[in-house]
Amino acid sequence: MLDERGANLALDDCWNRIGVRGDSSCERLAQYVRCLNCPVFEQAAARMLDRPAQGAAQLPDAQLAAQAQTQTPTHTARRDGSLVFRVGAEWLALPASALRYVGEARPVHSLPHRRSAAVLGVVNVRGVLTLAASLAELLHIDASAQTTATTGARIATPRLLVTEWDGEMTAFPVDDVEGVAYFGADELLPAPATLAHAAGRNVRGVFVWRGRSVGVLEPDALFGALTRSLR
Repeated sequence: MLDERGANLALDDCWNRIGVRGDSSCERLAQYVRCLNCPVFEQAAARMLDRPAQGAAQLPDAQLAAQAQTQTPTHTARRDGSLVFRVGAEWLALPASALRYVGEARPVHSLPHRRSAAVLGVVNVRGVLTLAASLAELLHIDASAQTTATTGARIATPRLLVTEWDGEMTAFPVDDVEGVAYFGADELLPAPATLAHAAGRNVRGVFVWRGRSVGVLEPDALFGALTRSLR
């Protein structure tokens, strides 16, 4: 949690010690059965809405994020690495500078009295409560729409993108992750009217990759919109 000066203080993650993820010795379990039902967990989760959690440990399944951040493309001009993923029918790219790691999809625990539909709740990442947000809501994308782009024989696998921007951690559930793409600023095209109207300034432009039109997200605008949704 955070003190008044914004300093990062240790969170007493009792659910990992004496709760169902620990030795189950907590006397509250007799009443609440699961830690998710306990007001202690709820209070800790509610604090996430005041300020997104910081300092989540990087998981070992971060290969895609590491690739985007460290792999050097075989081009002389500067080309930025971005992770390509899908939300609904829209293919999007997030610059590696905003990406912490890619993890397996996991349950998101909703909270009562949410201030915005963009705030899904919190997700437990190795005992660290991390704010979970909806890209579909922030970008006004129809999450139920299905893509018509071919993916070959590969089956789409939902993933959790954990990001860090201005020192804040946020988790975004996505419908699929395709891989790392490189592009130069001169390769960006104007976003199509449908995406530009929905996502607005959150999208810098689009580039064509593997037969898909991929919208490149602008982190400052995206996370600024998220911050406003928390107020």
